Parts: sequence; structure tokens; C-alpha cells
Amino acid sequence: MENQYGICRVAVAPLRASASDKAEIVSQLLFGDHVEVIQKEERWWLIQNGYDGYEGWLDFRQLASISQTEFVQMHDCNLLAPLNYNNVLKAADGSLYHLSSGSNIPFFDNGFCFAGEEKFELEFLPYDCAEADFDRDIAKTSTFFQNIPYLWGGRNLFGLDCSGFTQNVFKLLGIKLKRDAAQQAEQGDLVGFLAECKPGDVAFFDNAEGKITHVGIMLSSNEIIHSSGKVRIDPIDDQGIFNKELGKYTHNLRIVKRFVG
Repeated sequence: MENQYGICRVAVAPLRASASDKAEIVSQLLFGDHVEVIQKEERWWLIQNGYDGYEGWLDFRQLASISQTEFVQMHDCNLLAPLNYNNVLKAADGSLYHLSSGSNIPFFDNGFCFAGEEKFELEFLPYDCAEADFDRDIAKTSTFFQNIPYLWGGRNLFGLDCSGFTQNVFKLLGIKLKRDAAQQAEQGDLVGFLAECKPGDVAFFDNAEGKITHVGIMLSSNEIIHSSGKVRIDPIDDQGIFNKELGKYTHNLRIVKRFVG
């Protein structure tokens, strides 16, 4: 890889806090995520995700090279792996890649997509998020991920953190959210009262120090879906999220934001 731009060529690639296999996983890249390379230290490269600006260290072997022009083109990639547990790509050697829903389908052409020079055949139909209807699709899209386990830094079907869950759901509906809960809380328009909430509004929760630490998607004015232990549906009121299994409030409500309508 000679230039400073790349694209994720594996189904899931960990982004780490520092240049080490032992470092904390702060996020993940999914197949087709496009990146800019900021710094190189042997096999570890510091990259910035072109979708949300998030930075982390990555094993460079999980990237394929793309040009600056291709990097810019990927900003407008609307074709994604759909809500399905069997999104399979076939590589030129016949081996298979299993993609998580919401993964990019880069440079799609007549049943094939490309990550740099590598060509992959799709064994599914790509989904165009530009055709999504937010109000119609928000419940179906968010509940598709129900029961996926919580994973710090997770963005895929085998593990999601709270903000990775909301980001991926909104990506599938054609709306860009930033990566972390505190960053997402800076987006959208404020909803004054919980009773005014509608499906698809996003609720944010703080800790004792007042820092935003959790996020979830409202299904109604009194029900929320969020990743906590697993992606789950819980009741919510002005105090926060009440976990029936634990018999107590687990998250303190701070604000609610609206992104559509």
C-alpha cells in the first residue's frame, strides 16, 4: 500500500487504542469502510475512518489500497449489506466472507464489488439505504439486532456497544451518526419532554459526573431499545431506564434528540 488511503478488506477489523495486539479495542471497521492513513509504525497503522472520523490503530494487512479519488467516492456509498445473517461474498479464490448488516458494498458493478484490486462476487442483493423510509423502517431495523451481546467497541452482528448499535441502525436508514455516545449527543434536535418522543428519537444517559456514557433508540415514549449486556428492550421514564430483570434503574436519563422530522 503506497498511498495514504485504504479500504477494509476483511469482514471485521479491530481498531485499537495503541499499536499492539494487547491494546484496548476502541472500535471496529467493517468490510468496505474507507480510511485515511495518518501514521505508520511497522505493521500498525493509525487510521481515521472516512465515515465518522474515528481514529484507531489497525494491522495494515486488513486494508487494501485505494486512491484519493476512490476514497472521496466512498463518502457517498449507499449500498450496504442488508438486514440478514447470511450476507456472503465470494473471493476470487472461492473462499467466503460473511458480512455484518450495514457493511459497505464498495464499487458495486453487475453483481461484484471491489476492495482495491480484489474482486468479490455477491451472493445477496445489496440494500440501498437512500431508499429507506425512517418512520416505516426504524422499528424493524433496530429490533433486528435484538439479543446481540454487548461488546465494548463492537459494531457487528457478534457484538455491539451502545453507540455502535445506534450508529449502525441509523446508517442502514441513511443517517450518519458519530461513533461515541457523547459525540452523538451533540447531533440532532432536542426533544423537550419524554412524552413528546416518537419512534426513532435517541435518548442519552449520564453518569454521576454528568458525562454522557450511554445511548439508546426510543421505540415509543415509554420503551427503549439499547445495548446493555445485550441489545434489549426496556421501559423508560423521566428517571431513566428500568431493568425488569434486575428490578432497578440502570441508566440516568439526560436528554433526548431527534434526527428525523
